Amino acid sequence: MSAAVTVGALAALQSQVNGSLADVLGNGLEAALISFGVGLIVLTLMGLAMARMRSGMRVLVAATRSGGIPRWQVFGGLLGAFFVVTQSMSVPVGGVALFAITTVAGQVTASLVVDRMGLGPYGRQPVSSTRVISAIIAIGAVGSAVTGRWGGDGLSLLLVVMGLVAGGAVGVQAAINGRVSAVSGEPLVAAWMNFIVGTSALLIAVGIAASTGLTNLATPTDSPAWLYTGGLIGVIFVTTTAWVVGRVGVLRQALLAIAGQLLGSIVLDLIFTDYVDLGLILGVVLAFVAVVISTGGRRPVPDRIAP
Repeated sequence: MSAAVTVGALAALQSQVNGSLADVLGNGLEAALISFGVGLIVLTLMGLAMARMRSGMRVLVAATRSGGIPRWQVFGGLLGAFFVVTQSMSVPVGGVALFAITTVAGQVTASLVVDRMGLGPYGRQPVSSTRVISAIIAIGAVGSAVTGRWGGDGLSLLLVVMGLVAGGAVGVQAAINGRVSAVSGEPLVAAWMNFIVGTSALLIAVGIAASTGLTNLATPTDSPAWLYTGGLIGVIFVTTTAWVVGRVGVLRQALLAIAGQLLGSIVLDLIFTDYVDLGLILGVVLAFVAVVISTGGRRPVPDRIAP
């Protein structure tokens, strides 16, 4: 469980890194492409150096051809790309707080559904009152953490719907990444596929936006190296999440990641602003309460997924 909390904290750091890169470029979509591109380069180099990644990719290809795993499940990177694009569109208008609360609501709701469907490798889990309560508390935790950070006139039905759908996409992505990891026998393969698909989708999106004049591409100059670490953080996040989902389920992984993200936010606030408000501290406490509540009940047996 500590791995899920840690990657949640890394997600908070990635938001800071990618947000800073977007500020330098003046283009959130291009920043997302650079982040995904860096992650793809890192994973490709690892794939060239690690025989088990290449072997896992061959197993995954064979499984998709034989019907061992539906082909659509290898396109989880599209969901990740959709999340990043939605983030780049929503945050400048509605603010980080609106985006955070709507995406968390979408994520925990989708996590309940995909666990009930058995879409993840952990198997089917009933929508019990305990799990629903833990999901509601998690949403309340984020609501507490973002108190006082709401934007002015950014609230709109469109942004709320986009945030809910993007959060739901993250929940589904975690489930199918866990399946890809289980089938291939290598979490890094799930991450590799995500970055291949996500980078391709973002490359097309940026190309369309640039060619139609919707955005202007910038050439970063004299930028600090840390601005380009978002992709590396993403590699760690996707790989670890794909591994954790198979052991604790989609909802519990989401709750642990939310707790870690809020905890990471405290550290970042201390570093960058030297101030932490009580709402954020209460949010962290509530998030861990949600995790504790979610651990109650019968522990289901993970599915056996044959390659």
